[in-house]
Formats: sequence, structure tokens, C-alpha cells
Amino acid sequence: MTRVSRRAAIGAPTTMMLGAMMLAAGACGAETTRPSGQARTLVVYFSRSGNTRVIAGQLQRELPADLFEIRPARPYPDDYEQTVAQASREREAGFRPELAGRVADLSAYDVVWLGFPVWGQSVPPPVRAFLAAHDLTGKTVRPFVTHGGYGLGDSLSVLRADAPQARFEAAVSMEADQERRTMNQVREWLAKARPRATNP
Repeated sequence: MTRVSRRAAIGAPTTMMLGAMMLAAGACGAETTRPSGQARTLVVYFSRSGNTRVIAGQLQRELPADLFEIRPARPYPDDYEQTVAQASREREAGFRPELAGRVADLSAYDVVWLGFPVWGQSVPPPVRAFLAAHDLTGKTVRPFVTHGGYGLGDSLSVLRADAPQARFEAAVSMEADQERRTMNQVREWLAKARPRATNP
């Protein structure tokens, strides 16, 4: 497993980072976005705050590849903490949400790059729903994963259990947790900005 720190990712050119990802591993909807030519590679991703979406889009251009976004039929709340709570309940219940669309012809692809953020030390429910809805037998799967500083948790073992007939290559992980850090910074700022109560 190759790890790329958030600081290193920001400091290095994006193309260099993506080149390292490819060496380490060996706006869409129900249909794929197809670049020029007939690619045999598909980039599939789930993203809430946009970090994973940026990586997926760059991979599409650099490889080149087709692009597919995993979207739940019922979007998660805009509020970050509400989403965290809902995802936690879904994970504990083993729930796989209905998706807004599927890859029309997965047989057209030999290699699938699969990107997602780690949620609660595991795979987000929509990604598990994608794996349940698509047969990856014989496909080479290259995970690219973003996380908030706590690592991959059990996400790789969950992927292998959900798609046992796929050939998984080494995962690339990147720390990318701007949303959580921004919320914490706002809380700290508010705590300092609020007037303190004075004793009478």
C-alpha cells in the first residue's frame, strides 16, 4: 500500500502525484463519461466533499479512461455531521443504499480504478452498493482512497469480501480531510470569539 500525505500531495505537482499512483498500482451519472478513443479502463468514484472527485477526474485525463460517479438515489444531507451519523447507522446495519445509476456495460473494461473516502474506518455504503450491483469477476481493481488521517481501517478487506472474484492491486491512500479540519477550525474560532461570561 502506497501512502501519500496531504502535505506532500499539495506540495507536489498533480501530474507527478498521479504518475506515482499509476506506478504504485502496477460529472457523471448513470452513464460513463467517455474520452476520445475506446478506453478499456474505467475510473469509478464516490465523493462527498470533492477530494476524491478531483483525483478521479485527473486520472480520467491522464490514463485516459472512462469515468463513472457512484451516486445514491437519495443524496446524503448537506450537513457534514448529519451525514456522518447517517453513514454510521447504515454501516452498523449493513445497509446498501439504492444507487442513481449503474455502469451500462462493465464487460467493456479490463481495469477499474475505484476511489472513495474512508467513512468510519471502512467503505462508504454507496460503494458497497456499487460492488453488490456490478460483477467485477476477472477485473483488475486499483483502489485509490482518501482519508482524514486515521488510515484505511478495514476498507481493503471489505472490498475483497464484497468483490471476491476481482484481482485487487495495491491501494493508494491520501490524507485529505479539509472538511473536518475546517469545521474544527471554525469551532475553535467561535470559542475564542464568543464573549466570555463575567461573574457579577
